[in-house]
Amino acid sequence: MFGLGLLCRQCHGSLTNAVLTRQLSTTPVLQLRKVKAKVPTISKKAAAAKARRKALKKRKNIYEYEKLPLAEAINVLRVRTTLLLPLSSADILQAVEVAHPNATYELVVKTDMKSGTAVPKGRINLPREAKGKTRDKVLVFAEGRQADDAKKAGADIVGGPELIDGIISGRYQATTFLCTPALIRTITPRLGRVLGPRGLMPSERRGTVTDDIVGYLRRIQGSDEWKGDKTGTIRAPIAKLQWPVDDVTQNVRHFLTTVKRAIGIQTDETDKKSSKPSTAITKVLLSSNQGPGIQIADI
Repeated sequence: MFGLGLLCRQCHGSLTNAVLTRQLSTTPVLQLRKVKAKVPTISKKAAAAKARRKALKKRKNIYEYEKLPLAEAINVLRVRTTLLLPLSSADILQAVEVAHPNATYELVVKTDMKSGTAVPKGRINLPREAKGKTRDKVLVFAEGRQADDAKKAGADIVGGPELIDGIISGRYQATTFLCTPALIRTITPRLGRVLGPRGLMPSERRGTVTDDIVGYLRRIQGSDEWKGDKTGTIRAPIAKLQWPVDDVTQNVRHFLTTVKRAIGIQTDETDKKSSKPSTAITKVLLSSNQGPGIQIADI
């Protein structure tokens, strides 16, 4: 506290008796420092919700929210290839594959695959095949007499734990892996990380861990494998557009029945009951090479 001998600018009076005071701040020094604003981190749930909102804003095709019965969806996508039958104006407007008479129907089955659930997978023999058969390359883990039987039944590679290093290095490659129950515990610690993410690891649930190796090899002859991706979406060529509607319908129904059995929705009396929860089918779409994906109502 101190005084100054100064004059006031307005009245030219003396300021010698004026008392000037200084107020000191009592705020701690640490609180005066500027704290950088933290960038908020988005959780996985919030990021997924943001992605869904963004997807909803995208332009949808005219069939996005429209469901059609299977027969009507086939008629929308199909095209007449016989020149003897005249095309009416309604048929021309209805057909979306006029320039591609050999186009193929594709069936897309979307499943609600939960975290930790196995990727949908199975084998099928359609009533009328839409594509040529592909031969599976089978590797079998077996020893003794079972190994000899597997070789006679047509297995490509047969052996015991000595095959593990070759599979990891890529020297032994196959599309189907089978194993006997006696060797499954031996191969799992090392091959689980290699074959598991690819959906090729033998498992009892899929029937690829079995003592009846010969019977399994006989069952897969003449059949094709179908498999979903990591999101649980299954895609398969199901028929040709020039086929009769009944043939297309029969193939679609047969494929859906096989998928439902594999994911636990539909069971037969002969099927073994599983304690694992079933996976729901959220959407079934039928499309063609140049046509839109039409959602099927009667699944």
